Amino acid sequence: MAAVLGQFMEFHPVHGTNVQLDLCRTRATRVESFANGICFSKHPLNPGEIFLVEIEEKELGWCGHLRVGLTARDPQTLEMVPEYSLPDLVDQGESWVFAITRNHNKVIEDDTHEEVEQVVDGRNEERNRPKSFFTDTHLHIENVCIPKDKLVGRSRPGRFSHILDDLYKTNALPPTARRSRIGVLYVLKGQGFADMHIVINGEDMGASAKGIPTNQPLYAVIDVFAATKCVRIVQVEYGFASLQTLCRKTIQKHIVHRMALDWLELPELLKNFCKYE
Repeated sequence: MAAVLGQFMEFHPVHGTNVQLDLCRTRATRVESFANGICFSKHPLNPGEIFLVEIEEKELGWCGHLRVGLTARDPQTLEMVPEYSLPDLVDQGESWVFAITRNHNKVIEDDTHEEVEQVVDGRNEERNRPKSFFTDTHLHIENVCIPKDKLVGRSRPGRFSHILDDLYKTNALPPTARRSRIGVLYVLKGQGFADMHIVINGEDMGASAKGIPTNQPLYAVIDVFAATKCVRIVQVEYGFASLQTLCRKTIQKHIVHRMALDWLELPELLKNFCKYE
């Protein structure tokens, strides 16, 4: 199921007391303490639609990191936004939240037989999938296909950015590092149920929650907790890439690294788009 999506992602005006949103409601900063940093997506997510954020700022001295998930509770109906997503929001019911750690974010299935079946099914699916230009540029989760272009974090342009970019691509850096990109989505599993998946720098961590009822709208939950101080939403393109994106990909295929753009005779705006986006 290639999602026919593309709504502009924003944070909901209802959020934790320590959260400050920018004017576009695409950046959330926790301005005090380490808690009361819960944010929600403005609109419910569609099946296969990812709510993706990038860690922009961190704050030393706190234990714990970003938490992400889904809730069937309409933020507008909350009497008060809980102090913590875990356990407070989850304990209210109809919410599923996953704590991002420096390590061990991959979900391990308990049922060995089911694991073997999934591996076999995955291999068969991979074998049957048509080989095309787009195959390696998309993340496949069940029957959902998401462009990888925006899913992977990128370092700040600088002397060693070509090395850091490769570390983001291979998930060698901690998921909690600055510039890491973390997203949440759900995929339909049978009639009326779904699994929640967490994606870290373009890699699916597996089904972190199963059997989520889909008879109610599901909102993304982003808890800007503890060492994570600020996140921004990354807009993801679905379907055919824009002309801008195709142009950038064509240019990047012919250079060693994006910082080499400085030596090309290109308009400054195009250089910046290729380097920073």
